[in-house]
Formats: sequence, structure tokens, C-alpha cells
Amino acid sequence: MQLEAITWQRMAERLAGHLDTDTDTGADTGIGTGTGTGTDTWRRVGIDGAPAARTGVLAAELADALRPRGRPVLVVAAEGFLRPASLRFEFGREDVDSYLDGWYDTGALWREVFGPTDPGGTGRVLPDLWDPDTDRATRSPYAELPPGGVLIVHGPLLLGHWFPFDLTVHIGLSPGALARRTEESARWTLPAFARYEAETGPADRADALVRADDPRHPAWTGVRAERTG
Repeated sequence: MQLEAITWQRMAERLAGHLDTDTDTGADTGIGTGTGTGTDTWRRVGIDGAPAARTGVLAAELADALRPRGRPVLVVAAEGFLRPASLRFEFGREDVDSYLDGWYDTGALWREVFGPTDPGGTGRVLPDLWDPDTDRATRSPYAELPPGGVLIVHGPLLLGHWFPFDLTVHIGLSPGALARRTEESARWTLPAFARYEAETGPADRADALVRADDPRHPAWTGVRAERTG
């Protein structure tokens, strides 16, 4: 696997250019599992990675690269769709199985984020649902994303749910780097990410793989040929 050294900003520009090229040509590249191209539909990007990978950095850079191109953008963090504590901690606060399968409200993501950006959708996206600090609903207003806009969803464990992304990026860390960069209180999640890597294979599923053991010096594959998942 060949990796190219690149900055986060340059990576975002390359991704934005790729999205623009697909839209301008109306080409069906087969990337991800999205439906359709063109200025009358939404483009959906998934940036996957453990919390230590800081997926929000690339999400923000990509949003900044798209807006000067005239593309409306909405960034949604998966952490805004956690389930209530009573469900997350039903089997204990450090249960790996629960973290993998029960912490994130994938049903709400389908209903409130992906459904509105399906062809013929309303474009009314709920940017977040639950505040884990207060363990209450955020009551955030819906955001209006016009057709032709780009939805960027970022966070952990995004691949393998068949979310309808048009473009996916996985930010991977080696086991050592992941352990070093994960907060002490969250190190119990390390086995969950090891299982995610082994069972889901996000590095192979993603359209672009980023290696970021040193966040100051990322390297990536560029956008690769057709992937699945």
C-alpha cells in the first residue's frame, strides 16, 4: 500500500475537488453506497476513526474547502447521537459489546440525518440529538441543507452499518499510537476498536485511508477505486 505524505488542508482540498468533479460530470463513480450525483442531490461524506484520531479536524477542513466552491455544508458528529446513559451503561460503564453495538443511535442517524438527504428528501437534518454530559435531549433546531449541499458525518464506528455515504475516509492509528493518544478514562475501549478493525476492516472498506500516528504528519492513499460498505 502506497501512502502519500500530505497536510490536512491539502487533503481536504483534494477531497473537495473529487466531490466537485463527480458532481460537475454527473459521473457515477461507484464510490460508497450513495445514490445519484448532480447538483439536485446531496453528497454524503463519512470520516471514520476513533476519538483519538480527531475526525472532526478533517471534517472542519473539508467544510472550509467546500464553502468557497459554493457548496453548502453541514457537519454532523456521531457523538451527538449517543443513546441515553440508561441504555449505554445497561451492562456496565465499560462493556465492550455495548460500546460496539449499543452506544450510538444508528436508527436516529438513519431517520434524522440520512433520510432527509435521500433523493426527494427535505434536506432538514437534525445536527445532534443527545447531550451525554447532561444526559438530556439537545433540542437543537433542524438545519436546512439545500440540494447540492454536502453532509459530512464524522466519528467512530461509522463503517459497516451500510450508511449511504458517497465518499468515505478512515483515519487509522497503529495500536500503539491509538493507546498513547486515547485518554486514560477511555482506554477500556481499545479492545472495541481492535475488534472493529478485525471484523469490519475499515481500512479496506474506506474510499481513502489516512494514517495519522503523528497528527502533524498524516499520509494517505488518495481516493481509491470502488469500495464496499
